[in-house]
Amino acid sequence: MKYINLHTHIFSDRADILEIVNQYPQDFDAAIPHYSIGIHPWYIVENRVDEDLAIIESKLELENCLAIGECGLDKRVEIPFDLQINVFERQLILAEEYKKPVIIHCVAAFQEVIEIKKRLEINVPMIIHGFSKNIETAQQLLNNGFYLSFGKYLLRNPELEAVFIKIPETRFFLETDTIEEGIREVYQLAAKYKNIELEAMQNQVQHNFESIFTINS
Repeated sequence: MKYINLHTHIFSDRADILEIVNQYPQDFDAAIPHYSIGIHPWYIVENRVDEDLAIIESKLELENCLAIGECGLDKRVEIPFDLQINVFERQLILAEEYKKPVIIHCVAAFQEVIEIKKRLEINVPMIIHGFSKNIETAQQLLNNGFYLSFGKYLLRNPELEAVFIKIPETRFFLETDTIEEGIREVYQLAAKYKNIELEAMQNQVQHNFESIFTINS
């Protein structure tokens, strides 16, 4: 059974891992078998947004493109927040049009992300990657239909165990993002926290993945 890595910037090309590799429009690598593609709020170039969105839209038609992202909002960077919102909303509209899930980067802007989802009436699955917050924030996101993906902070912050064990089995994913540890280590800790066998964790994440992603290989 494969491990599923919901979000990574490092393509491992291992047969036992299905990984959604993060891609940017200007650095697209067609050799990567499964990927997401999006405009990260850190890397918005205002006079290139239309060009980047056109590239993204061209990839959304391909089977290997599993999601839009990572995209989102980040109040701790210098990119103007109004510009971030505009670029995020335009990507969500594309996601809705092409029926692709969205992998979201969110820093200090959860209320805004929830509001945008409601206002734009986004129905495709939306996944907050790298979740690291408290159970109250988690519950609010879950109540509004979001999924949560855990990785780096699950490994780095033992206090996150109390949050992770309360996440419903059908609403989480696991990832490595940019960390050096492999996805198996994330799975092992997640299984320990949920008090289940590693194989059961693999089965659960596989079920969650198949419930929202379309893949033909």
